Amino acid sequence: MRRLVILLVAFTLSQSTNAQLHEIGGYIGYSNFIGDVGSTQYINPNHLAYGAIYKWNRSERHSFRASITRTLLEGKDINSDDPSRQLRGLAFTNTITELSVGIEFTFWEFNLHETDPQSAPYLYTGISYFSYDSLFLDNGELVSFGDDNTFAIPMVLGYKMTVSDKWVLGFELGARYTFTDGIDGSNPVNDKKDFENLKFGNINSNDWYMFTGITLTYTFGKKPCYCY
Repeated sequence: MRRLVILLVAFTLSQSTNAQLHEIGGYIGYSNFIGDVGSTQYINPNHLAYGAIYKWNRSERHSFRASITRTLLEGKDINSDDPSRQLRGLAFTNTITELSVGIEFTFWEFNLHETDPQSAPYLYTGISYFSYDSLFLDNGELVSFGDDNTFAIPMVLGYKMTVSDKWVLGFELGARYTFTDGIDGSNPVNDKKDFENLKFGNINSNDWYMFTGITLTYTFGKKPCYCY
């Protein structure tokens, strides 16, 4: 029975793969951080972000999507509009490497095999998993004490268009709600050391980070037979 199930799954996947259209390409843009250190503006791109992206177009309205993105997140109290943060004067940097998988939905049909130019707005969501440096406040400076990993929820709004019969250009604005409040070192957690007296800011509010950029993907694969 187990062998039969494996054979059926393998056959189904092979048939689906041969019947779909794929996209692979790159992402480039900028990122910014929202937390307890630095500016509180949600759209304030300030550091380069780059990565790779893959899409499996399951229908004219939705695609399965995977990506890897890397960026540097930075927060400087001097850049905040909050006078208390400016007076505090903390600053940090943290390198983020993110893996994300999920589903992309277009607002209307986006058929890459049409001869006419195609364009459509879209939404993307799923789950992200990212690595970052754990920070804590040491003598007025935020310093690293190790590496950590956690999850985030991606929420992306974009607009894509065909620029030829093989290439698709997309513009994206995306937010990540993270499952940590430690990217900026405001809420450090470690089993071997007591950081309770070093916490600051709103420890009941998790960190966010944003991406603003473009994607360029190359399409390949057989013309799909979309089945609903």
